[in-house]
Amino acid sequence: MEPTAGPGQLLAISDLHISYPENRALVERLHPTGDEDWLIVAGDIAETVEDIRWTLATLAARFRKVLWAPGNHDLWTHPKDPVQLRGVARYEHLVQVCRELGVLTPEDPYPVWRGPGGPVAVAPLFLGYDYTFLPAGCATKAEGLAYAESTGIVCNDEYLLHPDPYPSREAWCRDRVARTEERLAALPADLPTVLANHYPLDRHPTEVLWHPEFAMWCGTRLTADWHRRFRVATMVYGHLHIPRTTWHDGVRFTEVSVGYPREWRKRSRTPGTARRILPMEEVEAGDRGTAPGVGRGRGGTP
Repeated sequence: MEPTAGPGQLLAISDLHISYPENRALVERLHPTGDEDWLIVAGDIAETVEDIRWTLATLAARFRKVLWAPGNHDLWTHPKDPVQLRGVARYEHLVQVCRELGVLTPEDPYPVWRGPGGPVAVAPLFLGYDYTFLPAGCATKAEGLAYAESTGIVCNDEYLLHPDPYPSREAWCRDRVARTEERLAALPADLPTVLANHYPLDRHPTEVLWHPEFAMWCGTRLTADWHRRFRVATMVYGHLHIPRTTWHDGVRFTEVSVGYPREWRKRSRTPGTARRILPMEEVEAGDRGTAPGVGRGRGGTP
């Protein structure tokens, strides 16, 4: 990453998946470019609270400010995790862990980046998904899930991500969207934003998935106009394991995931390198045309 003049850089990374020793080693090597750098961590650190705490503590000790948005793996109630909290209780427990470490969460006031490219409000979000990114020809969630089952592409969220006390994951998502929308609408009308969510705000990044049915677990149509409504300078996301930059309605969408070792070993980019969000970096050669993501099947989905 090229150093730039000025006080710091706003950086972002996601899908660290540190249960893999190779990925844990990447976190151990991840450092800021200077004393004023901020780091957005856009979800999927790990499946256990202990691993999430270690990662955020490690990064918070190095970066001026760390902001966390939860991913689906972070919210799983995994059998190997001694912390067996479910749904909202697990999320609130992770928010408390972050506060103990000085890490900002979707529940905290949005900080304003005043370094190069600022001022910009930086908002880590927790929105979820509501099964509205349906496969072609499917009109309902039930039809979409049946089709996904027939192809063998079923996200492990169906077994490990519990919405308690909400009746469904989509109900939880819709409540999160409504609450977040109200907060974003209250920001000053002349203040640009960087919105960081585990899932993209718009469906277009999922169009390159090898298995398009997986898009059901990748966001909601309720946020499809947020990049225009909320003056977004960059929409930061992860989850797809397809690190690249696209432009939609003139707005930059940047996927910042590391992914699994089997994925990042195939890429030319140095693994475990955070993406520069501000000041805006030049799109690297080939970045817009990154090949579609790896195949995803039962037991191996993000």
